[in-house]
Amino acid sequence: MPALIVIGAQWGDEGKGKATDQLGTDVDYVVKFNGGNNAGHTIVVDGEKFALHLIPAGALTATCTPVIGGGVVVDLDVLFQEVEELESRGIDMSKLRISANAHIIPSYNRTLDKVTERFLGSRKIGTTGRGIGPTYADKMNRIGLRIQDLFDASILRQKVEGALAQKNNLLLKVFNTRTADVDTVTEELLKYADRVKPMVSNVTNLLNEALDRGETVVFEGGQATMLDVDHGTYPFVTSSSATAGGACTGSGVGPTRIDRVAGVSKAYITRVGEGPFPTELLDETGDWLRERGGEFGTTTGRPRRCGWYDAVIARYATRVNSLTDLVLTKLDVLSTLEQIPVCVAYEIDGERVDEMPADQTSFDHAKPIYEYFPGWQEDITQARTFEELPQTAQDYVLALEELSGVRISSIGVGPGREQTIVRHPLV
Repeated sequence: MPALIVIGAQWGDEGKGKATDQLGTDVDYVVKFNGGNNAGHTIVVDGEKFALHLIPAGALTATCTPVIGGGVVVDLDVLFQEVEELESRGIDMSKLRISANAHIIPSYNRTLDKVTERFLGSRKIGTTGRGIGPTYADKMNRIGLRIQDLFDASILRQKVEGALAQKNNLLLKVFNTRTADVDTVTEELLKYADRVKPMVSNVTNLLNEALDRGETVVFEGGQATMLDVDHGTYPFVTSSSATAGGACTGSGVGPTRIDRVAGVSKAYITRVGEGPFPTELLDETGDWLRERGGEFGTTTGRPRRCGWYDAVIARYATRVNSLTDLVLTKLDVLSTLEQIPVCVAYEIDGERVDEMPADQTSFDHAKPIYEYFPGWQEDITQARTFEELPQTAQDYVLALEELSGVRISSIGVGPGREQTIVRHPLV
C-alpha cells in the first residue's frame, strides 16, 4: 500500500505523530505537507520522549526519509534548533529534504501575528503567535518568501523590501509598533542559505519517483480536520489545508496516487484556542481528563480544553477526508470511569441534528445529545490484542466504530511506541 495520508480527525493533538512513527520500517518517506511550528507531535520511543514541531515523525526511523513539503511554512531558526536537538540525541538528520517552494516565516510576521492577536482583544482567534497566519497570507497575496529565494541575495532583498513596504505601514500606523529594517531581515535569512541548501529538493519529483518504484510514502498532516481553513470551525482555524486534500496540494502528489486515508482521533476530544466546542467539560471531570491525559500542548504548553467523544464530528471527518481507517488513541485514559458519555447528535434550537450543521452560528448553539456506555476498571496498558481488552472496552470501541462510519484499525493503550493494538495494518 504505497501512499497513505494520516490526518487529525478532530481539533488536533490526537496522536498523529505516534501513528506515523508506529509504521516504522514499513515506510520509506514521511511528508509534512501543511502548517509550520504551530503544532507538534510527542513520541515516546523506549521510554524516551521526543517533541517534534517542524520535522516529520519519520525522522525517528533510521530507514525513513523525512520530507517537508511545499505546503509548509518554515521558521528557519526553529528548524535548525530541532535538527540540532535530534542530532544531539543520536538521530541522523542527513536525509531530511525540504521543498524549494516551502515558504519562510520572517521575523516581521512573528511580530505581526502577536500584535494582531492583542489588537483583537476579546475577538482573538487563539493563534500561537509564531507568524504562521501572516506567512500564509503573504503566500496568497504573492509577497511571500520561499526557501529557493535564499540562494539569490538580490532577489531575496527585493522581496523583503516589497513585503515591508506594506508591513511597516501596518506595524507603525495601525499597531504603533517598531518597524522592520530591510537589510537586517535580509541578513537574518541569508545566514541560513548555505546550511539549508543541501536539504533542498524537488519534492514533487522525489515523491512521485518513489511511488513509481513501489516505495511507501506517508503524508503526515499538521493540525486537524476541524482546524482546516476551508472545512473547520472558521475563523477559529489554522491557516492551511489540514484535510486529506491538502496532502496533494502541499506535496505535489496527485489524488489518484493515494491509496488510503487514516484519520486519528482520541477516545475523547480536545481543542486548543478559541471557538465552539459542543462537548467541552468545564468542571472537575474536564480537569480530570486534562491531568490524566497530559493534555498540554507539545509546542505551546497551553492546557487543552477537554470533552467527550463527538461522533458527529467523527462522521463529518470521515466524509470530508474519505477516511478508510480510524486510529483511536488514548483509550487507556478512560480507564476507571463507571460510564462514558458519547455525543451522538446535537440539539439545536430544540431540534435533533445528526450531522454537522452547515453554518457556524448553529454549531455554536449546538448542545450534545449523549449515549452512555459502561466503563472498565482494569489497567489496559499491557493489552496487545483486541481480545485482551475488557469486554466493556471492546464494546466502547465497536460503538465508536459504528457511530463514526469507518473501521477502527488501531487502538492506542499508552504513550509508548509499542502500546498499540493493531486490528487492521495500515500498510
